[in-house]
Amino acid sequence: MPHGPDPMLATIVACILLAFLLGSGARLLRMPALIGYIAAGIVIGPWLPGSLAERGMVAAMAEIGVALLLFGVGLHFKPADLLAVWRVAVPGAVLQIGVAMGLGALVGQGLLGLPPGASLAFGLALAISSTAVATRALEERGKLGGPPGRLALGWLVMQDLVVVFALVLLPALAGGGDGHGLALDVGKAALSLIAFALVMVLAGRRALPWALVRVARGGSRELFTLAVLAAALGVAVLASSLFGVSFALGAFFAGVVLGESDVGHQAAAEATPLARIFSAIFFVSVGLLLDLSVVGDTPLAAVAALAAVLLGIGGGALAVMLAFRVAPRVALVVAAGIAQIGEFSFLLTEVAIRQGLLPDAVRGPVLMAAVGSIIATPLLLKAAEALAPWLEARLARPEARPALPPQLPWPVLADHAIVVGSGRVGSVVIAALRRHHLPLIVVEEDRAGAERLIAQGIPTVWGDATRPEVFHAAAPERARLIVVALPDAPQAREVLREARAARPGIHAVVRTHSDEEVAWLEQEIAGTGLVLMGERETALGMADYAMQRLGVAASTAQATIDVLRRRAMEDIAGG
Repeated sequence: MPHGPDPMLATIVACILLAFLLGSGARLLRMPALIGYIAAGIVIGPWLPGSLAERGMVAAMAEIGVALLLFGVGLHFKPADLLAVWRVAVPGAVLQIGVAMGLGALVGQGLLGLPPGASLAFGLALAISSTAVATRALEERGKLGGPPGRLALGWLVMQDLVVVFALVLLPALAGGGDGHGLALDVGKAALSLIAFALVMVLAGRRALPWALVRVARGGSRELFTLAVLAAALGVAVLASSLFGVSFALGAFFAGVVLGESDVGHQAAAEATPLARIFSAIFFVSVGLLLDLSVVGDTPLAAVAALAAVLLGIGGGALAVMLAFRVAPRVALVVAAGIAQIGEFSFLLTEVAIRQGLLPDAVRGPVLMAAVGSIIATPLLLKAAEALAPWLEARLARPEARPALPPQLPWPVLADHAIVVGSGRVGSVVIAALRRHHLPLIVVEEDRAGAERLIAQGIPTVWGDATRPEVFHAAAPERARLIVVALPDAPQAREVLREARAARPGIHAVVRTHSDEEVAWLEQEIAGTGLVLMGERETALGMADYAMQRLGVAASTAQATIDVLRRRAMEDIAGG
């Protein structure tokens, strides 16, 4: 007897297919893809005819998405990043959160009729920027690697820490009761968090990297990916079941302890694709829960919530940074880049609703504030760049307190060489550079090879150089030269593209094995590098040796080799 697909299977397919279609549509309209993901949830939700969704299944996938999202935040969280700009980012972010939360609380109390405690929870949801949207917007405008990007990242890290602590406190606050009972619940939550943090610092900090290193030495990419996911989700489950800490918070701590190790870059590269997929499903779940009739019931609250976000986050951050004497141009860009809410606001809202602290009606204003502020972010950044000269002239205060660069596991390098691959070819280049004490950073995918280089005192990033999370740890934006010693042509192309995107004028030396690749690479580097084909260079070296052994002067032999190499290149270009 014919029958349709299993409801869970239909839900997964509908989530992924509609998220792709509507996310692509949003990008075509020059809007963030997550707006399309939310629209996909509305389409398959129960509020429109022909509902497709198995809500329990979507909720479970969304929880995994949030856990992987916070795992990624933990992997990229470095205490040194915060210390570099702590004088501004720590007090500044706290003050900005206070301003935005106060404005949001006024909206919640005045227009939604929320009690004081609930209005503060609603205000907190309107006070936390979207790390994903802010970093992507700054990166697209080339600001992420400079002083605005470093200060913004420190600011966002501080906001993320507030979210992490809020995820622990919300269940305790939702319990209500007298002051003594609330204090006891908060104390228990804080003790659970401290106990879990101690376990992760004392045991997990050693055990998780140790286990991943052993898996990496086995050489299986698939097993390493599974090990990363097992670490993230396994710690999350243990945190929830043994310490009463939230599933997402456990994943965050797993990311922090792995991010401090030298496997962190590759772990981030492996986890990022799955985190993106499941976090997209999280946004689908937000749309799935959205009742459009509720949104229509509170239009004034939605507009006021959007104003609270723009004024509280953007305006509050700008005022605080100017008070701390941050350069006006930097302050404007940072304030415009973080003036939106997104994934963490949705997360806080959903947790507060599940705990009974907030009513369902707040979803509409939060969603409208998120969509409106995300759409406004590119426009605000453009306006910030235009207003910067005027504000600098008004304040007459050029660069006042630049943000400091983040600390690295080796001294900050500039004008260095990046050597990708340390095999038979790369090791010769590394030896030559070291012989002359030239600065270099090696990117090596083989774990054992990376460990050997680190033992020799050579700055080394372990991981796949084609993954941006790994490659950018070698600071390509400050490098003078990149040597791509990889035997695989597609990999070499990807690495070269990443290098050119980070620093367009970087000089490059690339090896390859085919005339077609030589032609493409020569066109790509266009006078700012050298392309070597292994077989041809071997033949030219043999010819050079033979001519000199037969009595041809070294200079004459070299001139002949240069002619032969040039003819070979002309043949490739003409072919």
